[in-house]
Amino acid sequence: MIIEVRAKNCYAFEDEITFSMKADMRNKKFGANVHKENNFNVLKTVGIYGPNNAGKTCLVKCIRAVKRVLLNKKSGLMPNIFTDSGVCELGVTFMASGRKFSYDFKYDVQKEEYIYEEFSEIFKDHYNNEKEVCWLKKDSVEDIYECVDEDVQAMIPIVSKNNLLCYLIDTSKFDYIDEMKQILIGFAEKIDIINMNNIPMKHTIELMKNKNQLQQKVVEFIKNADLYMDNFEYVDMDKIQVKAGEGDEKPEEKVLDIPENIMDQIRLVSTYKGVHVSSMLFDSTGTKKIAAIASYVIEALEQGRILVVDELDSSIHFKLTRAIVAMFNNELNTNAQMIFTVHDINLMDCKRMFRKEQIWFVHKDEDGVYVYSLADFTAQQGVRDTTDIMEKYRKGALGALPDPELINSLLSIKGDVKGDDTVTGSSNFGKFIKLFESDDSGWIEEINRKLEE
Repeated sequence: MIIEVRAKNCYAFEDEITFSMKADMRNKKFGANVHKENNFNVLKTVGIYGPNNAGKTCLVKCIRAVKRVLLNKKSGLMPNIFTDSGVCELGVTFMASGRKFSYDFKYDVQKEEYIYEEFSEIFKDHYNNEKEVCWLKKDSVEDIYECVDEDVQAMIPIVSKNNLLCYLIDTSKFDYIDEMKQILIGFAEKIDIINMNNIPMKHTIELMKNKNQLQQKVVEFIKNADLYMDNFEYVDMDKIQVKAGEGDEKPEEKVLDIPENIMDQIRLVSTYKGVHVSSMLFDSTGTKKIAAIASYVIEALEQGRILVVDELDSSIHFKLTRAIVAMFNNELNTNAQMIFTVHDINLMDCKRMFRKEQIWFVHKDEDGVYVYSLADFTAQQGVRDTTDIMEKYRKGALGALPDPELINSLLSIKGDVKGDDTVTGSSNFGKFIKLFESDDSGWIEEINRKLEE
């Protein structure tokens, strides 16, 4: 399970940011939302809010980059465009087999070199005091080299920097470094990252091809999503009511129209009142996305995986996204974790669903990008359990809220102005904007009246 992600000079993040999934056990509310193991307390879910283009997806990209680096794949890392440095810094703290580990690295994008890496195990006593034991430290800038395997320590300065150390030497000859490699790979392989705007159906198709217990759980998930569906299955072509190529039927979503898998997708069949129809041709975009995410959710809960979802609420009803999050928060979930970005404020519920540290924000201004949690708000008595979080967020008290001025575009179009007050007058324009930003539906009538003048 992920405990903390650190990033500096990566994508949108110029200054160092820390995203934490540590549970604050001073708060006893929603104890089921916390995974407790060996005195370590980790949140099962975290939702991340913020305006478009603020950096939510960049946080997901950082997690993806960590995964790819640990699996010996190209990271896709990019330094922040506003800095002169080409060195990206990433770090992750995580739980594996009841133990807590920390891994950090620095990657020089221009030279394609890993100039720094450090791996440590973190122990905690009964009094919650933590002790960090370094297994490996390779700092080629400061010429600092440490390793619990002494023979490896002598090798580090002369080993190439074009990859992580564990991929440059035969680790089978060194006990600690070999264990470190297996721990890092095992952690990375448990991470699934999906974007609901571009979610592939392939994963669900592969599970549906095999008639087993996991496949049946995926079917039950889809049916239980209240889609008025009798069944969902992968069938032979002769069972499909609507054949491929008949008429002009084709999926509206190009992302779901993958040529090489077109026949597999057509063979995914939904059953309504006894009639078999191709899901790809018949079901709505939301239904297809539910079918696509079902396999990831079930696999995560069944196998204790980490599911990272960008735009969880894309084309899915808010009650369903709420139900998916509740599955991970439930006490029956013992070791699965979900991190998701979202815009739907219906999920921002500290009265019935979330602990304060489970709600995070990404805020962007002219000075930079900031990542912080709801629990960080301590001014003016902070945020209480009885606080209306949604109302506070709507009013901008929590930041991470867009401030659109689209009314200027409407005035420019209808009033033949270029976003200024030449038609309405500055005092009237101020009143105009206040009406627009309020919840009073009377602003529409006021707009029409002003434009007629």
